[in-house]
Amino acid sequence: MFSQMSALVSYSPAYTIVPTYECFNRCSYCNFRREPGDSPWLTVGEMKQQLAGLCEQGVVEILILSGEVHPNSPRREAWCDRIYELCDEALSCGFLPHTNAGPLKFEEMARLKQVNVSMGLMLEQMTRDLLQTVHRHAPSKVPSIRLQQLDWAGELKIPFTTGLLLGIGESPSDWGWTLEAIAKIHDRSGHIQEVIVQPYSEGSRQGEPGYGFNLSQLPEVVAIARSILPEEVTVQIPPNLVIQPEILLKCLEAGARDLGGIGPQDVVNPDYPHINPETLSQIINPKGWQLQPRLPIYPQYDSWLSPRLQKSVNSWRKKLQFSQGL
Repeated sequence: MFSQMSALVSYSPAYTIVPTYECFNRCSYCNFRREPGDSPWLTVGEMKQQLAGLCEQGVVEILILSGEVHPNSPRREAWCDRIYELCDEALSCGFLPHTNAGPLKFEEMARLKQVNVSMGLMLEQMTRDLLQTVHRHAPSKVPSIRLQQLDWAGELKIPFTTGLLLGIGESPSDWGWTLEAIAKIHDRSGHIQEVIVQPYSEGSRQGEPGYGFNLSQLPEVVAIARSILPEEVTVQIPPNLVIQPEILLKCLEAGARDLGGIGPQDVVNPDYPHINPETLSQIINPKGWQLQPRLPIYPQYDSWLSPRLQKSVNSWRKKLQFSQGL
């Protein structure tokens, strides 16, 4: 029998806002990007229309997920301004923003911290071998650049989510190497909330076929992550990419305790719709697990926030406690 505490599995009721799909990277497995100039930037007015009615649907987190404008582009500052404006509007509408916009400059991260309760960036894999294959046209996928982002997040006291992408040409030994790099950075700053163990699943929009991960190996990778990462760092898996319920349950048994942001659509993997919380509960409850909504910031990091952000977070914590009868 599980104890009440060990039986909890969390998720974030989320909605994704995409400032732009344009991206100067061309990862060969990507199902998200469009060419620069082919994706108009989302306006604040358009975002307001998307947000209308989401509070009534129980949405808490607004994930600002953007393609990347080149660091040296003359439009880079305007792109960062737009992301800031979208986050600020999400806050004003009563939501909690979490931004993942690829590697950012230190100053860009510091500014966005003002309007985000947490931020994120997938480390993917530490091996440089992928720069000759899937990342050969993706300058911002250089491992040292992404590792620097995690380090800066700790220096700036930004609660952070990162993770591994599995099945893009790495070797099993690379999994441990990448996890150890994350653990080392967390040991310095204590800011990594979650590590996503994400299997790559082939989609209809990717540039090149042939990538993918054997899902039967996922519980093994979760167990490796749980053995390497500090206890306070939560291991997360995306349930829409784990299409076999028995594997999802094995991942929970191996140490995964979070199912990420769940909303109407997975914009990164549009061929794999999110599983609604009711269906997930039907899968995990019979095995002793209880699904519970959470905020995009974990309680131990609340003191890192500005007074404005703390006020919003405190309001949401009270709402969740009331809804759970606590």
